Amino acid sequence: MTHTDWSDVPKRLARLAADPGAEGIFGARDHQWTLEPPLRAEELAELEGQLRVELPEEYRSFLLAAGRGGAGPAYGLFPPRRTDGRWAWAGDGADLTDRDTLALPFPHTEAFNPADALPEPPDDEDFDTVEAFNEAEDAYWERYDEVVYAPEHSIGLLYLCHLGCALREALVVSGPARGRMWADDTAEGGGFRPLLDDDGTPLGFARWYRRWLDAAEMSEEAATVRG
Repeated sequence: MTHTDWSDVPKRLARLAADPGAEGIFGARDHQWTLEPPLRAEELAELEGQLRVELPEEYRSFLLAAGRGGAGPAYGLFPPRRTDGRWAWAGDGADLTDRDTLALPFPHTEAFNPADALPEPPDDEDFDTVEAFNEAEDAYWERYDEVVYAPEHSIGLLYLCHLGCALREALVVSGPARGRMWADDTAEGGGFRPLLDDDGTPLGFARWYRRWLDAAEMSEEAATVRG
């Protein structure tokens, strides 16, 4: 198995943490360029045993060599934490990860939107009274939430960060897209989509993380020049 080298990450984060100009980069005030301590091998083994699945190599090597969470894309990486003997990820939206179904395959390789299965919302011009329209609209949005936010859409997805406005990004743990990063845009009606590099290549965890780190350093350098 090929192991990802994360030895450059601590010094790069330390340089960003020491530069006052980096404080203005999106999300930095939350994670403060700090990673929580890595997991010990026995902790990772216990976590994976509870989940009944081995995490993708790039992410599991990050947990062991770099840190369990903290500094990362957007508001930072959700860290796994052990509470009352059970491992779970912590963060705004981390509870979207269903630990009991992570081992089941996420079946998708292409973007999909659960809302596509729904009809158009009701039009007030089709109703004789405001009350009838309001009743139909309430029923429609109740059905919308049932369909779009059904838990089966996120089987095999490990949610790792949030971008604000209830937008999240997740790692596919099981299924044909295992090891790739996906966006959950359901809060804005966009469904789910694979995250792609500039050349259209699907992003794995390592490239996703380093792409963020590269962009942060470029933003920090630009802020220094402007200053």
